[in-house]
Order: sequence, then C-alpha cells, then structure tokens
Amino acid sequence: MPLPKRRFSRARRDKRRLQDNLKLPSFTRCGHCGASIVSHRVCPLCGYYRGRQVVPVEAEKGEQK
Repeated sequence: MPLPKRRFSRARRDKRRLQDNLKLPSFTRCGHCGASIVSHRVCPLCGYYRGRQVVPVEAEKGEQK
C-alpha cells in the first residue's frame, strides 16, 4: 500500500480542514422593504442600510414606461 513520502505541514492540513467549519450566512429582514437580506449588507432591492438610502436603485424596466 502506498505511503506519503513526507508528512503534510500544519498549514496545509489546516487549510483543508477550514472548509469543514464553514456556516451559512445569517439572514435578517430589511427594515425598509421587508426583504430577506444578509446581515450587515445593503439591501439589493431598495438600497437602504440602517434606515438610510445608501445606494440609489434604478427603477425596473417595466416601471419606466
């Protein structure tokens, strides 16, 4: 049975094990529009963050007419 020539370094071993502990991001509700968003991020639908509009959001194509 084949054996490894050298042992893996701690850094290489730990880089591989890092993936085992990843968690999904927690979601919250946007205070302005009520959409489900990732915590501590600007809402992609309305552009609000912590009660202020940070990013101007363009109107949808159907609403322009």
